[in-house]
Amino acid sequence: MGASAKGCAVLRCWGARCRWRWEQQLSPAWSGVAGGWPRPILDMSYSRHFLDFQGSSIPSSMKKLVVTKLSSNFRDAVTLRQDSPVPLPGDGDLLVRNRFVGINASDINYSAGRYDTSVKPPFDVGFEGIGDVVALGLSASASYTVGQAVAYLSPGSFAEYTVVPAKNAVPLPSVKPEFLTLMVSGTTAYISLKEHGELSEGKKVLVTAAAGGTGQFAVQLAKKAKCHVIGTCSSDEKAGFLRSIGCDHSINYKTENVGAILRKDYPEGVDIVYESVGGKMFDLAVNSLATKGRLIVIGFISGYQTPTGLQPIKAELLPVKLLKKSASIRGFFLNHYLSEYPMALKHLLKMCENGELVCEVDLGNLSPEGKFTGLESVFRAVDYMYMGKNIGKIVVELPHSVNSKL
Repeated sequence: MGASAKGCAVLRCWGARCRWRWEQQLSPAWSGVAGGWPRPILDMSYSRHFLDFQGSSIPSSMKKLVVTKLSSNFRDAVTLRQDSPVPLPGDGDLLVRNRFVGINASDINYSAGRYDTSVKPPFDVGFEGIGDVVALGLSASASYTVGQAVAYLSPGSFAEYTVVPAKNAVPLPSVKPEFLTLMVSGTTAYISLKEHGELSEGKKVLVTAAAGGTGQFAVQLAKKAKCHVIGTCSSDEKAGFLRSIGCDHSINYKTENVGAILRKDYPEGVDIVYESVGGKMFDLAVNSLATKGRLIVIGFISGYQTPTGLQPIKAELLPVKLLKKSASIRGFFLNHYLSEYPMALKHLLKMCENGELVCEVDLGNLSPEGKFTGLESVFRAVDYMYMGKNIGKIVVELPHSVNSKL
């Protein structure tokens, strides 16, 4: 079959599915109109929404990652499927061809089934992506067009194509991985500090894992509030990065005694802690709180790879420590603050576009096997994160052939 014949076949296939959807949605009264339908069901001006905007056909199958076994070992839990059907967008949906996908520490929690124990494998994985709209439903076409760059926060991003509800998509000026850093990592820092941090000039803020995907934003946002910022990290290279984004005091916990330094340099304690490590670092952070200090828990990555997802802490002394200092601990889970999400993301995108925010991306160029390219490299990217090697947000690029055909 030649290329033109294949294109016609694609149109007939997609058009038939569109016709069925339209016939189900149109009022039954139309069926009695003399002379048949008032307009053709297969409207060629509409069918263009179901064609790849760069001229190549949308394939019938794609690669995607699927959780096939619940496990905190990402490689054991997840399988790369080579021939999954490309999904069809519904009336209010976009079909996004993913160009970049974000790696999050919580991908392991998701693959282990910790967020929703009722969900059983197989299920899709990946929280966020950025790419081009290549197809969309009729209602979605009121706000979006084929070829538009979008980012989204929606399950199933570890795939070549993802169906995204239009209401969950964010229009972008271009497809840049820097924008992807804001979707989960940036908004987590922004909303949690706004809601629980009570940042003000002169406050001392400790950020753990400060050179990571979300830590980089906690550092910068605290500095913009005129706070004094201390950041922990695991290498001299990361310490240098932290200084470059305004961190006042970087501490390499691999070569320095964090507790001793905090006791010496901040004898009255720190006012706010942005904590994502857990275990011993959590205990250290609690001990370092000032009177009326606030500790914000946004994660505990040190325990995610264990069977329970946790590292032990000295919880038996926690009530006494908090009482003696009138201190508090607040948890933060982004899904509980979705009402704040649009405003936060809009503000961060504006800051990014105006050059007011460093959005550091780590594409794995310094990893042993090189840049993270293709869904196959998601496994390497997750390993890279848990080895503590990344500076900034880990992002995987998904290249596509413009001239690919069915």
